[in-house]
Amino acid sequence: MDKSPAQSAAEVADWRIVTFQLYAQVRELALTDAEQAHRHWRQGRNLLFGGHPASALNATKKASFSGLTVAEYDPGFRFVLPLEATGAGQEMLVNTGTDGVVSFVRLGTFDIPGVGALAAWKLQGYGGGIFLPFRDGSSGKPGGSYGAGRYLLDTIKGAHLGGHDGRFVLDFNFSYNPSCAYDEAWACPLPGPDNRLAKEIPVGELYAPELGA
Repeated sequence: MDKSPAQSAAEVADWRIVTFQLYAQVRELALTDAEQAHRHWRQGRNLLFGGHPASALNATKKASFSGLTVAEYDPGFRFVLPLEATGAGQEMLVNTGTDGVVSFVRLGTFDIPGVGALAAWKLQGYGGGIFLPFRDGSSGKPGGSYGAGRYLLDTIKGAHLGGHDGRFVLDFNFSYNPSCAYDEAWACPLPGPDNRLAKEIPVGELYAPELGA
């Protein structure tokens, strides 16, 4: 029997509750051991993808699921940086396919040493939040990351690693694939020109073709 819209909405809401809880635990663990926090994050996401009813994996993929493809932790890809005002106020319209056109406004730019510049965005709609997608030099390559890009921060969905004194924790080890990497039915805003890096980012969640959409 197909799920009712209310049942599906309740499952998505529960996914977000569990995700918020997971990131709260990750932020606490990362205060003393970022690598342990990363292991906890991987375990939590594997449990969600493998067993939660709102997982982007269908029943067939769940049956053979043994874990998401995530690189080992590399502290060289963790940064604590301010958000500079560069580009603030720029508007971006993203056609998501399933949710129509979504409007974002630019909050500023992270200038990441040895990596490049990435724009940070706010959703111009209900919930707001800080959104930081990116596409890197490994995107779409065999053994690399998802071709359309990944997410580093998405605070409206709980994906936030914290910070202090106006600085943000940007840890690429926690970058993850949008749900549309696993199921095209999901709406996923993807990186525009100001969120594309030439450098390869070999950490975080990578792309596994056997789980892909």
